Amino acid sequence: MGAHCCDDVKFDGIDPAYKRILLIVIAINAFMFFIEMPMGFIGKSQALKADALDFLGDTLTYTISLLVIGKSAGLRAKVALLKGVSLAGMGIWVLGSTVYTVFYTQQPTAMIMGSVGAAALAANIASVLLLMKFKDGDANVRSVWLCSRNDAIGNVMVMVAASGVWFSGTGWPDLIVAALMASLFLSGAFAIIRQARHEMAHARHAPAE
Repeated sequence: MGAHCCDDVKFDGIDPAYKRILLIVIAINAFMFFIEMPMGFIGKSQALKADALDFLGDTLTYTISLLVIGKSAGLRAKVALLKGVSLAGMGIWVLGSTVYTVFYTQQPTAMIMGSVGAAALAANIASVLLLMKFKDGDANVRSVWLCSRNDAIGNVMVMVAASGVWFSGTGWPDLIVAALMASLFLSGAFAIIRQARHEMAHARHAPAE
């Protein structure tokens, strides 16, 4: 992720193969949201709920990404900016709910966290491998890659939290990982927002096509 990733955009998503892969990744994310969110409540895990919310956010934003492929550079950049802002909103929500849970602690179920986290990790690794070839490009394409990469990292963290809950007998590892995932959301959001703003500025000064 070099500082000049936006200076030479080589791919804007106009590729039938990329669109097919994006549809598969959208289906994977939607399926995992409906699995992970109920299990987050059953297992009383903030980390699972945070990860499920991320699956939902990815489902919606990847769908938007697919719809704007081939549109003007300015519109794609604006949509990427919106995705960055929504990702930041998720990070703030997860952080706030985690702080709340600190004062209303319920020990999560380590077995549910571990098993669901493993399934989510497999789903996200599949998405990352599918998208690997298309990880570089404009803000719209790059935001898809960053979200998928962050998801896989988040799932590893959920499994680490499950181990911590198992060994410590407390819910603190779950809360710590949820807070770390919130910071991961915010970091990815700022990266997307920076590139989107750069591309919006470039589109404003570019000659009309």
